Amino acid sequence: MSGMKLPAKSFWPSAFAAALLLAGCGNLLPAPQTPEADVLKVWGQPTARYALEGGGQRLEYATGPWGRQTWMIDLNAAGRTERAIQVLSDTAFIEMQQQTGLTADDVLRRVGTPGQRQAARGGGQTWTWRYPTNDCLWFQLSVAPDGLVLGGAFLTDPSCDGPNDGHS
Repeated sequence: MSGMKLPAKSFWPSAFAAALLLAGCGNLLPAPQTPEADVLKVWGQPTARYALEGGGQRLEYATGPWGRQTWMIDLNAAGRTERAIQVLSDTAFIEMQQQTGLTADDVLRRVGTPGQRQAARGGGQTWTWRYPTNDCLWFQLSVAPDGLVLGGAFLTDPSCDGPNDGHS
Protein backbone atom coordinates (compact mmCIF):
# COMPACT_ATOMS: atom_id res chain seq x y z
CA MET A 1 0.00 0.00 0.00
CA SER A 2 2.84 2.37 -0.72
CA GLY A 3 0.63 4.67 -2.81
CA MET A 4 -1.99 5.10 -0.08
CA LYS A 5 -1.97 8.46 1.63
CA LEU A 6 -3.59 8.81 5.07
CA PRO A 7 -5.61 11.93 5.88
CA ALA A 8 -4.14 14.61 8.13
CA LYS A 9 -4.15 13.95 11.89
CA SER A 10 -6.95 16.44 12.46
CA PHE A 11 -9.27 14.20 10.45
CA TRP A 12 -9.27 11.40 13.03
CA PRO A 13 -10.87 13.20 15.99
CA SER A 14 -13.73 14.45 13.80
CA ALA A 15 -14.14 11.00 12.24
CA PHE A 16 -14.32 9.49 15.74
CA ALA A 17 -16.96 12.03 16.79
CA ALA A 18 -18.98 11.30 13.64
CA ALA A 19 -18.76 7.57 14.33
CA LEU A 20 -20.08 8.12 17.85
CA LEU A 21 -23.01 10.14 16.54
CA LEU A 22 -23.81 7.50 13.94
CA ALA A 23 -23.63 4.81 16.62
CA GLY A 24 -26.32 6.57 18.63
CA CYS A 25 -24.02 8.09 21.22
CA GLY A 26 -24.72 11.66 20.17
CA ASN A 27 -26.65 12.58 23.30
CA LEU A 28 -24.50 12.99 26.35
CA LEU A 29 -25.75 11.31 29.47
CA PRO A 30 -27.18 13.79 31.96
CA ALA A 31 -25.15 14.40 35.08
CA PRO A 32 -26.70 13.64 38.47
CA GLN A 33 -29.12 16.35 39.61
CA THR A 34 -29.75 17.61 36.04
CA PRO A 35 -33.30 19.05 35.96
CA GLU A 36 -35.88 17.28 33.79
CA ALA A 37 -36.27 20.35 31.56
CA ASP A 38 -32.56 20.20 30.67
CA VAL A 39 -32.77 16.46 29.98
CA LEU A 40 -35.69 17.08 27.61
CA LYS A 41 -33.78 19.86 25.82
CA VAL A 42 -30.96 17.46 24.99
CA TRP A 43 -32.77 14.12 24.66
CA GLY A 44 -36.20 15.27 23.45
CA GLN A 45 -39.47 13.69 24.48
CA PRO A 46 -39.14 10.16 25.88
CA THR A 47 -40.67 7.17 24.12
CA ALA A 48 -42.43 6.33 27.41
CA ARG A 49 -42.63 7.38 31.08
CA TYR A 50 -42.95 5.09 34.09
CA ALA A 51 -43.76 5.93 37.71
CA LEU A 52 -41.08 5.02 40.27
CA GLU A 53 -41.43 4.50 44.00
CA GLY A 54 -41.12 7.69 46.01
CA GLY A 55 -42.75 9.88 43.35
CA GLY A 56 -39.95 9.73 40.78
CA GLN A 57 -40.21 8.97 37.09
CA ARG A 58 -38.27 6.82 34.63
CA LEU A 59 -37.91 8.32 31.16
CA GLU A 60 -37.48 5.73 28.39
CA TYR A 61 -35.47 6.50 25.27
CA ALA A 62 -35.84 3.44 23.05
CA THR A 63 -33.94 3.28 19.78
CA GLY A 64 -36.55 0.93 18.32
CA PRO A 65 -38.31 -0.62 16.83
CA TRP A 66 -35.19 -2.72 16.28
CA GLY A 67 -32.60 -0.58 18.00
CA ARG A 68 -30.25 -2.42 20.30
CA GLN A 69 -30.21 0.15 23.08
CA THR A 70 -32.81 1.59 25.40
CA TRP A 71 -31.70 4.32 27.78
CA MET A 72 -33.61 4.95 30.99
CA ILE A 73 -33.15 8.22 32.83
CA ASP A 74 -34.43 8.10 36.40
CA LEU A 75 -35.71 11.31 37.94
CA ASN A 76 -36.38 11.78 41.65
CA ALA A 77 -39.58 13.32 43.03
CA ALA A 78 -38.04 16.79 42.61
CA GLY A 79 -37.58 16.13 38.87
CA ARG A 80 -33.78 15.82 39.00
CA THR A 81 -31.69 13.09 37.41
CA GLU A 82 -30.67 10.24 39.70
CA ARG A 83 -29.11 7.97 37.05
CA ALA A 84 -29.03 7.13 33.35
CA ILE A 85 -28.53 3.54 32.23
CA GLN A 86 -28.69 1.41 29.08
CA VAL A 87 -31.07 -1.36 30.14
CA LEU A 88 -30.96 -3.93 27.34
CA SER A 89 -28.44 -6.54 28.46
CA ASP A 90 -27.95 -10.24 29.15
CA THR A 91 -28.02 -9.45 32.87
CA ALA A 92 -31.38 -7.66 32.73
CA PHE A 93 -33.00 -10.45 30.73
CA ILE A 94 -31.54 -13.24 32.89
CA GLU A 95 -32.85 -11.49 36.02
CA MET A 96 -36.33 -11.40 34.47
CA GLN A 97 -36.12 -15.09 33.55
CA GLN A 98 -35.33 -15.96 37.15
CA GLN A 99 -38.04 -13.86 38.77
CA THR A 100 -41.56 -15.17 39.19
CA GLY A 101 -44.69 -13.05 39.34
CA LEU A 102 -43.49 -10.37 36.91
CA THR A 103 -46.14 -8.34 35.15
CA ALA A 104 -46.02 -6.69 31.75
CA ASP A 105 -45.77 -3.32 33.55
CA ASP A 106 -42.75 -4.55 35.56
CA VAL A 107 -41.02 -5.56 32.32
CA LEU A 108 -41.75 -2.26 30.61
CA ARG A 109 -40.38 -0.35 33.60
CA ARG A 110 -37.19 -2.45 33.55
CA VAL A 111 -36.30 -2.78 29.87
CA GLY A 112 -38.73 -0.55 28.02
CA THR A 113 -40.88 -0.97 24.98
CA PRO A 114 -40.25 -4.17 23.03
CA GLY A 115 -39.17 -3.91 19.42
CA GLN A 116 -42.01 -6.20 18.45
CA ARG A 117 -45.29 -7.43 19.94
CA GLN A 118 -47.03 -10.38 18.35
CA ALA A 119 -50.30 -12.07 19.20
CA ALA A 120 -49.84 -15.49 20.77
CA ARG A 121 -52.12 -18.46 21.20
CA GLY A 122 -54.64 -18.10 23.97
CA GLY A 123 -54.86 -14.32 23.68
CA GLY A 124 -51.46 -13.42 25.07
CA GLN A 125 -48.52 -11.77 23.36
CA THR A 126 -44.89 -12.44 22.55
CA TRP A 127 -42.58 -9.47 23.10
CA THR A 128 -39.15 -9.27 21.47
CA TRP A 129 -36.06 -7.13 22.06
CA ARG A 130 -32.80 -6.97 20.13
CA TYR A 131 -29.90 -5.91 22.29
CA PRO A 132 -26.11 -5.42 22.11
CA THR A 133 -24.61 -8.89 21.84
CA ASN A 134 -21.93 -10.55 19.76
CA ASP A 135 -23.89 -13.81 19.75
CA CYS A 136 -26.66 -12.64 17.40
CA LEU A 137 -29.40 -13.27 19.94
CA TRP A 138 -32.64 -11.58 20.79
CA PHE A 139 -34.82 -12.00 23.85
CA GLN A 140 -38.48 -12.98 23.81
CA LEU A 141 -41.07 -12.97 26.60
CA SER A 142 -44.50 -14.55 26.67
CA VAL A 143 -47.15 -12.38 28.30
CA ALA A 144 -50.51 -13.88 29.30
CA PRO A 145 -53.80 -12.08 28.60
CA ASP A 146 -53.95 -11.01 32.27
CA GLY A 147 -50.54 -9.27 31.96
CA LEU A 148 -48.49 -11.87 33.86
CA VAL A 149 -45.17 -12.92 32.34
CA LEU A 150 -45.18 -16.64 31.56
CA GLY A 151 -41.49 -16.94 30.70
CA GLY A 152 -38.66 -15.73 28.52
CA ALA A 153 -35.91 -17.13 26.34
CA PHE A 154 -32.83 -16.14 24.37
CA LEU A 155 -33.22 -17.13 20.71
CA THR A 156 -31.17 -16.74 17.55
CA ASP A 157 -32.09 -13.47 15.86
CA PRO A 158 -33.68 -14.43 12.50
CA SER A 159 -32.13 -11.36 10.86
CA CYS A 160 -28.66 -12.88 11.32
CA ASP A 161 -26.90 -14.85 8.65
CA GLY A 162 -27.72 -18.54 8.63
CA PRO A 163 -25.15 -21.24 9.18
CA ASN A 164 -22.37 -21.53 6.65
CA ASP A 165 -23.29 -24.48 4.47
CA GLY A 166 -20.06 -24.40 2.47
CA HIS A 167 -21.64 -22.77 -0.59
CA SER A 168 -20.55 -19.36 -1.81
